Amino acid sequence: MYVKYGFNFLWMFAKFDKDSKPALPDPHELDFVAEHGFNFIRVPTDYRFWTKGFEYLNPDEKIFETFIDAYLDECTKRGLHMSLNIHRAPGYCINRNDLEKHSLWTDREAQNAFVFLWELFAKRYKGISSDLLSFDLVNEPPNIGQYGCTRASHEKVIRQTIDAIRKIDPVREIVINGLEGGHTALPELANAGVIHSGRGYQPFQVSHYKAQWIEGWEDMKPPKYPGISGDMKWNRATLAESYKEWRDVESTGAKIHIGEFGCYNRTPNDIALRWLGDIMSCWKDFGWGYAMWNFKGPFGICDHGRRDARFEKIKGFNIDMDLLDLMLRNRI
Repeated sequence: MYVKYGFNFLWMFAKFDKDSKPALPDPHELDFVAEHGFNFIRVPTDYRFWTKGFEYLNPDEKIFETFIDAYLDECTKRGLHMSLNIHRAPGYCINRNDLEKHSLWTDREAQNAFVFLWELFAKRYKGISSDLLSFDLVNEPPNIGQYGCTRASHEKVIRQTIDAIRKIDPVREIVINGLEGGHTALPELANAGVIHSGRGYQPFQVSHYKAQWIEGWEDMKPPKYPGISGDMKWNRATLAESYKEWRDVESTGAKIHIGEFGCYNRTPNDIALRWLGDIMSCWKDFGWGYAMWNFKGPFGICDHGRRDARFEKIKGFNIDMDLLDLMLRNRI
């Protein structure tokens, strides 16, 4: 089992324009997380914060020192495990992949840069216990066939990167995301000795109702749960069944973790709570941990803005108490 529970923190998630800068961690937010018994912080990053143009091999390591080292330090002080993720990698991002010059799945330049970055992090953080730090290689690889990504090309990149890290730091805990946005399990990598990271966003019409960055969001039908979404009936039983391929991978000895889940704030609150309660209870039954996207914002437990939610102020944070209760109850 891999029972780490917590949140994604978006301190270095995306460089939206040339003036964007990473954020330093808010210690009060991390205090809240630790004081409520959570133990896991996932940190998605964007390589453009430390790279000028596409000069992949010349990173500004002051960014690592000022920000990533600070993230790790603040997590370590509180006994929180930090999972360092590359959300936008050289040659791939699930958001606005058109901004990339190369393809991580087909171009040697991007592949070399990707391995180089993880070698750099492996050297930088060698000696830090895996109890405190893991490497989450690349966020949510694409659909099979997209951007030249096949099961074979994906496996090649991932195994090459795992091997490069382990030559430097043989005991570093490594995390890999499923294909097709993190939803499709990877039996071909079941023997890689890594954590397999899945997602909790199905049915998408419930989790991402009216999310403006989703194509066709204006025409999305109001969600129902339990109910029909697309051509499938969704309830607790079908949610559990949707993870069968992940449980098959787990049966070989691999460990499973849900690296992202959450419900956008346009979904009616009663539906959001029913769905979130069911999906988290499935993971509890499976013995899997999870990390909500995110802590504060439209998917989080703090200030998400969903109508009819029962908010209370706790140490200055506007917390959805019913959602917090679900998270607390669905841990092992």
